Amino acid sequence: MKIITNSLKETEKLGEKIGKSLKSGDVLCLDGDLGAGKTTLTQSIAKGLDVDDYVTSPTFTIVNEYEGRFHVNHFDVYRIADVDEMYDIGYEEYVYSDSVTIIEWASMIDEILPEDRVEIKINKLQDDGREIKIEVKGKGNKELIKELDK
Repeated sequence: MKIITNSLKETEKLGEKIGKSLKSGDVLCLDGDLGAGKTTLTQSIAKGLDVDDYVTSPTFTIVNEYEGRFHVNHFDVYRIADVDEMYDIGYEEYVYSDSVTIIEWASMIDEILPEDRVEIKINKLQDDGREIKIEVKGKGNKELIKELDK
C-alpha cells in the first residue's frame, strides 16, 4: 500500500490511524532517510496507542518504553555497530512479547527482524509531503491495511 501525505498534519493523522489499528505483539519496522519523518510518525502512532508521554527518539539509549493501550517499545538502531548489540540489550524479550514494538532504521538489523512484521518506508517529497509505503510481512497485522484502506 502506498499513501501520499501532503502536510505534517496529514502524516500525523495517518500515524494515529495506524496506532489505533495495532494489536498486541505487532512489530513495525520504519525506514527512510534522515529527516524523512520516522520519529514524527512514531510519535503519532504512539498517540493512536493512547501513549500520554512525550515520545522521543532513543538514538543514544537504543530503546525507550511507554505505556498506552499496550506497552510500547521504541527502538532507534541508527547507532548500532552490529546485531550482537541488539542481543546484549535483550532485543528478543522486547520484540517477541505482547508489546507493540516500533523500530526506526530497521533495515540496519534486517537479519534479525521477526518474520511477522509491518514494514513502513517513508520518502520525503516536496515541502511537508511524504510517500509512505506499508507492507505486511509473514503473519503480520493484515487488518492494518484494511483499516487504512477505509
